[in-house]
Amino acid sequence: MDIQSKKVLVIGAARSGIKTTEFLLSKGATVYLNDQKENPEIPDSFSAHENFHSIFGMEPDISQISPDFIVVSPAVPLDKEYLILAKEKGIEIIGELELSYRFAKAPFIGITGTNGKTTTTSLIGELFNTAGFKTLIGGNIGDPLVTEVEKIPEDGVIVAEISSFQLEGIKDFAPQVAIITNLTPDHMDRHKTMENYLEAKARIFENQTENDFLILNWDDQVIRETGKRSTGKVLYFSRKESIQEGAFLEDGFLTVSFNGKKEKIIKPEEIFIKGGHNLENSMCGVLAGIVKGVAPELIAQVLRDFKGVEHRLEFSGEFDGVTYVNDSKGTNPDASLKALASYDQPIVIIAGGRNKGNSFDEYAQAIKEKCKFAVLIGEAKKDIKEELDKIGFTNYFLTDNYEEAVLKTVQVSEKGDVVLLSPACASWDMFPNYEIRGNQFKELVKKYNEK
Repeated sequence: MDIQSKKVLVIGAARSGIKTTEFLLSKGATVYLNDQKENPEIPDSFSAHENFHSIFGMEPDISQISPDFIVVSPAVPLDKEYLILAKEKGIEIIGELELSYRFAKAPFIGITGTNGKTTTTSLIGELFNTAGFKTLIGGNIGDPLVTEVEKIPEDGVIVAEISSFQLEGIKDFAPQVAIITNLTPDHMDRHKTMENYLEAKARIFENQTENDFLILNWDDQVIRETGKRSTGKVLYFSRKESIQEGAFLEDGFLTVSFNGKKEKIIKPEEIFIKGGHNLENSMCGVLAGIVKGVAPELIAQVLRDFKGVEHRLEFSGEFDGVTYVNDSKGTNPDASLKALASYDQPIVIIAGGRNKGNSFDEYAQAIKEKCKFAVLIGEAKKDIKEELDKIGFTNYFLTDNYEEAVLKTVQVSEKGDVVLLSPACASWDMFPNYEIRGNQFKELVKKYNEK
C-alpha cells in the first residue's frame, strides 16, 4: 500500500491515533489529526513535522480537508455525521487494524468475543513464542499493531485481540485463524441490539477463504449457528459434548480431533489457569496451535506453565489467610459471573463502575449465592444495589472511592475468604482504563495489609 503524498485524516488522538499518525508520517503521508479535546497530549515531534496538521476541539470539515482516506479510532462510532458525509463522497474509512493488515507480511490469528479475549490472545502468543515463531502480540491489548507489524516476517505470526469496535473499521482484513470465544450482552450503549453486536463480531471471518480456519464455541448456540456462514474451515470447542472436529473433553483429557486424527493433549486439572472459562480459552489455544503445526507435547507444556494475564483473576496477595484477586478486566456482568464461578470459598466482592448498557439481575443473583459481602462503587452502584434489594441481599456497603472500598473488604473478610475485585462495569467513571483501576486495587491491598 503506497501512501506517500496521500492526505490522511486520523480521528482520535489517544494511543491508537498517536501511533497511527507516527506510522503514516514515517511513510510520507500528510496527516490531519483530529480530536474533540482542545489540548490532547501529542508528541512534540508532531508540531515540528511539515506534514502534520492538528484539528482539535472541533469536528473535522471533510469538504475542506478532502482526505484520500480516514483512519478512525475504535472509540469513535461510525455514525458521526462527518463520517457519513465522507462515505457518501466515496472516501474510504478504515481502522488501525485494517491499516496494520495492509502492511503485514505475517499471517494473523485474530481473537474476538465478549470475554476471554485477552487470556486467549496472551496464551496463544506464548504458545507460538515457545514454538519458535517470531510473534507479535497486540491489537486491543499492548501497543497498537501498526507500530510493529512490519517487523514480523512471513513465517512469523501476528496474534491480535480484536474488539467489536475494531472490527467495524475493517475492509480486507482476513486472519488465517479467526476465533470467537463467546457472545454475551456487552457494549449495548453502542451496538443497541445483540444482532448488531453479533454482526460486528462476525466480521472477523467475512473475508476468509477456504484455506483459513474459524474456531467457534459449540456450547454457544448463536455462535455455533454463525459458523454456517463461514467460507473457511470451521473447528469447534466444547466443554459439554464430543464433537467431530475440534477440541473437547473425553476420558478425562482435553482432546483434539483434526484431519482425521484424535489426540489427547492434557488433563484439565494440569492446566495452570483455573475455571471453566479458562478451560475454553485453553481449547482455543490448543486448536490454534494444532492447525499451525505445533506439537501437542509443547502445547501441553505451555498450558502447564502459562500463569494467565494481569487484571484477569490475578492473584494479588494472601494476608492473614485472605486471598485477594484482581479481576479489573471483568468489565461486564458475564465476565464477572465467570469470575464468581471460579471460587468455592466465601467471597467479598467489589462491584460497580460505569455500566455499558447491561442488566445486573443475573450478576446480583450470583452475588447473593456466592458472596458474604459486597462493596458497591462507581456510577452503577445504585443500579446494582437496586437489583440486590429486589432479591433480599442487604449485606452491602456503598462507597465513593477505592481507598474506602478496599479498607472495607479488609475489615469484613476472614481467614479462608476471597476478596475479589470484579466490577462487571467499565472503569471510565473513575479511571482512564481497567489497568489503572486494577493497579490501584493491588496497591491498596498491600497498603492496608502490610503491618
